[in-house]
Amino acid sequence: MADEPVHQSSSAMLYERNDALVVEAFRRGEFDYLEGVGEVSETDFFRAITTAKVLEKLAATYPSPCRKHDVPLWVYIAGDISMRFHGVHHFNAFPYVIRSGGMINAFGPEMGHKAIHPETGDVSLSCAGFNNKNDYDRQTPCDEDHLRKMAKRTDAELLTTWFNGDIVGIFKQHHAFDREGIFIRDASYLFVPDNPRYEGSSRMLFDEHNHPVESKTLTAKERAQYRWRRCYKLVSLIHTNRSGDSFLYAALKVVAGKDHESPLLYRLVQQFIEFHGKGIIKKLILDRGFLDGPNIGRCKQDWGIDVLIPARKDMDIYQDVVGLAKGGALNFQPWVPPSPRPKPVPLHRPERIRKREEARQRTLALHKAQATAETQPSRPTLMRSEIAVVAGVKTFTSCPVPLDVIVNKEVDADGREEYWVLLSTETVADPLLGRQDYALRTTIEERHRQLKCFSDLEAFSSPSFNLIVNQVVFVLLTYSLLQWYLLRADRKELNPKTRTRTLELLRPTLTVILLYYQSYVACLSPLEHQELVLTLSEEARKKILAKTRRLRRTLANQLANPRAP
Repeated sequence: MADEPVHQSSSAMLYERNDALVVEAFRRGEFDYLEGVGEVSETDFFRAITTAKVLEKLAATYPSPCRKHDVPLWVYIAGDISMRFHGVHHFNAFPYVIRSGGMINAFGPEMGHKAIHPETGDVSLSCAGFNNKNDYDRQTPCDEDHLRKMAKRTDAELLTTWFNGDIVGIFKQHHAFDREGIFIRDASYLFVPDNPRYEGSSRMLFDEHNHPVESKTLTAKERAQYRWRRCYKLVSLIHTNRSGDSFLYAALKVVAGKDHESPLLYRLVQQFIEFHGKGIIKKLILDRGFLDGPNIGRCKQDWGIDVLIPARKDMDIYQDVVGLAKGGALNFQPWVPPSPRPKPVPLHRPERIRKREEARQRTLALHKAQATAETQPSRPTLMRSEIAVVAGVKTFTSCPVPLDVIVNKEVDADGREEYWVLLSTETVADPLLGRQDYALRTTIEERHRQLKCFSDLEAFSSPSFNLIVNQVVFVLLTYSLLQWYLLRADRKELNPKTRTRTLELLRPTLTVILLYYQSYVACLSPLEHQELVLTLSEEARKKILAKTRRLRRTLANQLANPRAP
């Protein structure tokens, strides 16, 4: 029958790396396939998530809209992840991504291998596929339109629940959450073209810093200075650690830009507890937009979650503790920001290079100071920061639990004092640590800058809400998987870097030879492979030569009927 499946596999096929076994087989003249590759970072990434059964678990829990799957779900998920891995979001670019990337190499020649297009001479792929429905030779594991249709048909709400429940549950199984249990919330606007066809979007007025403003309170002249923009809002819950070198998305929700983020955040926390239980989230760091006394109390009393959040200046609790500070009733201690971790310096750096680097750093500091003086108005120099704590304050009347208040005092060169206040449901033994923990929240801004600038998080090409949520979910899934992979590979120093820079540092400087035998693969450098070939016995050499000639004849006719270029 025309639609009879050629190859069905509910679990991802994977070649286990075993250099010794494959090399020993090659010395006997036995191998199945050989290929030279240069994109090893993606290959290793897919090999890691497949070996750990992550890809299989993602496929088993995916909320598919289809009853029958001609293409296994793990292939669809791997293809979508591969696109986001390379920062590509247009599905029609999938053939180019799959040819130039390393996903195919992780799953071996059974999924596909390099081939030459007979008309153009371009390097392409020859893929066996998973059914007999193609009229032309397959050049991708699945058609790019299959990816687009699957993404568009998957309900946005179900996909969000899949991320918040099943995906985060998989991370939990692999011990991705540490004992500190620090979580930070974030709410970001996702801007789209001013087209009303973008389903569920809002049109709002923003200032020059992309902060929303209320048009009703502005004059016509003031409104003319601002810009109307169409947008969505992404509310997310992010797990990090005190060193700030690991970020994992633990929950998300995409809504209209006009929706307030506070009730959404507390619903995400409640949903997280329902899915994954208590004890994972131990500290929740929020900003002023989430000041909600009853929900802060609920986090502490019902879920055992401590909340750290700044107070507004118009709150009674702020006025009370600042009054105590101005009256001299508090015992302040100096606060000095922690020094950044120094970059490792080579032990044997020549004196000439050391002096040149010191001169370069002095020049950079001078230019930075000059640029700051030109672009920013003069401000009084901050002379010192001081910090104090007030325990058991109950004047935030809507909050049912007492709060420890961290009072921060900034003193400038003119002696003027500015205060800002942090509220904590946790007993504050060390206010210095509390302020240091709150500083983690500002690092989220840099993370989202990376996602928006280097992963094109908001470069949406379709007004379909299902496709918009699909893009957000798979970008954040890929980002979190890459974070997990780098920690697993003991490369956590790459976590703070952009996706582009991370891939540059992971890529090898030499081509790698992949040698396949049965269900195993060996990764050899060109010189290692050359030495192996030149030291073969005569009997093995003849067997290798015969197998190589058979492969060449077979591969020469792989694309006998390709699509027109």
